[in-house]
Amino acid sequence: MSRTLRVGGMVPLTTLDYPGMLACVLFCQGCAWRCRYCHNPQLIPPRGSEEVDWSRVLAFLQRREDLLDAVVFSGGEPTLQDGLLAAMDTVRAMGFRIGLHSAGIKPDAFARAVACADWVGFDVKALAEDCLAVTGVRGSGVANWKSLEHLLASGVDYECRTTVHWHLLSPTRLLTLARRLSERGVKRFAVQLVRTERMLDPRLSSVSLQFDQVELWAALRELFPEFVLRG
Repeated sequence: MSRTLRVGGMVPLTTLDYPGMLACVLFCQGCAWRCRYCHNPQLIPPRGSEEVDWSRVLAFLQRREDLLDAVVFSGGEPTLQDGLLAAMDTVRAMGFRIGLHSAGIKPDAFARAVACADWVGFDVKALAEDCLAVTGVRGSGVANWKSLEHLLASGVDYECRTTVHWHLLSPTRLLTLARRLSERGVKRFAVQLVRTERMLDPRLSSVSLQFDQVELWAALRELFPEFVLRG
């Protein structure tokens, strides 16, 4: 792999991707999983048609040193790239805090990246035994939950979040997942209702059943000190 970070896209300014910070988001190219509801399928291949040269990214950040608080490395799956840790070090040396969005596809690589981050948005895809139905990759559940262990042991600030398409994750399974997270000591959990306008799997219905889940959301709020529902 290249040691230079491959960036498939960039959001120059956001207040949503790193809590409490004005941040730039770098969408790292490449992902080993094939989540059926993925709304950024252009980031899945190891090389993209709209990549932003790393030197251009650095030049942009140099112009924003007094305006931005943080840089978030998102994806795709950033921890699959050999150049990630060096890129994090470079950005930190410029004075930015470091955010990481990851599903922990490779637990060892994820653990190394977490050690370089100030905050992590961690994607819990499903219960470990259910992950194959979401990611299309065997063993993804074991990897996802092993990386969660690394995250919770690291002491790094975080948010765990699960993207919900009701055809892939039922309310009952979501509640079981949340209980399992709570038992492991997760304090901050967010549910993100899927964006149906663009999904990787064309066979997946574009109608995600957004029926009333008042009791479910109330139960989740009881399980976590911090719970967020994102529509």
